[in-house]
Amino acid sequence: MNLTYKEMKQQYTALRKTFDYLSAKREELKAFFKANVHESLTYIGCGSSLCLCQSAEMTAKVRMGISSTALAAGDLMLNHKDYCKLLEKTMIVALSRSGSTSEVIQAIEKIKEYKNLPVLAITCVTESPLKKLSNLTLELPWAFDESVCQTRAIVNFYTANLLIAAYLSDDAELEGAIDKAIEAGETYMAKYEDHIKLIAEGNWTNAVILADGEMEGIATEAALAMIEIAKIPGSFYHLLDLRHGPMVLVNKDTLVIACLNDKGFKYQKDLIKDIVARGAKVIVYSSMPIETMDGVSLHVTSNIAMDNAVSGIPFIFISQALACYRALKDGINPDNPDGLAAWIRL
Repeated sequence: MNLTYKEMKQQYTALRKTFDYLSAKREELKAFFKANVHESLTYIGCGSSLCLCQSAEMTAKVRMGISSTALAAGDLMLNHKDYCKLLEKTMIVALSRSGSTSEVIQAIEKIKEYKNLPVLAITCVTESPLKKLSNLTLELPWAFDESVCQTRAIVNFYTANLLIAAYLSDDAELEGAIDKAIEAGETYMAKYEDHIKLIAEGNWTNAVILADGEMEGIATEAALAMIEIAKIPGSFYHLLDLRHGPMVLVNKDTLVIACLNDKGFKYQKDLIKDIVARGAKVIVYSSMPIETMDGVSLHVTSNIAMDNAVSGIPFIFISQALACYRALKDGINPDNPDGLAAWIRL
């Protein structure tokens, strides 16, 4: 099997190491944030890492009550002077699998020429160029993806940001739910993988990912996985926002993957009914079992009570597995997609 698949299947083993590593750094992280965060957090990254910055931005706002912004590192590198007011009294949180991505490195270097901002880096390597620019670096080498498209690294970055928020907001419930999701991960993947493979071999030609809240970023990454790994057009929308325009593109060639919850379930159920009526194939995910919906191809559940943000951990596997199997069906090498590199050097 290809490297992308192997790394995807190893993500929960890596997650356990990340959970234990960050747990050991809990007090160091709390002290660092207390000393360095004045008014806001600014998350920066590229590609998949930027997607996770978007989720981290929302998590910081809703769980920590702190102003936060996610910026594309390339945008910040090119237009750093335009962001002077936004960067005032902020702390940079930089996500980079390699710790060497040019836009991330140069963006921080340019800012430091005129503003001495504190920097927290999260990487999947040790002793990276990014570490030399950072005040504190979290290194997760067990999560590093050798393949071009990230799978294992993605869920570890996402979980790391959630755990940091749990520590800083003293949210033991969030931390406990993450622990349970990791513990159940291997069984969860094994239960649904064959079903996902069967759907991947279908005739759909585009994918739509639906989710809300803190999942926005990782759901955007789910769409990106379709694009990068399988060359299938993918897009993300908030659940009910699909009706506000994008629904016109949903048809018999569309696969919709929706993360549902128990908040206003009737509205979500009605939305799925409308999607099915347009001929689309549908996969629904929920943390706990929900009633069977007519026309839905697959109901996926972790069978663990967890909030929307933690649901992002198992949810991303659906798109990753679909993309891997679809790539194989279409004769695409998921480890080395044409036109992409593992990280960008300018």
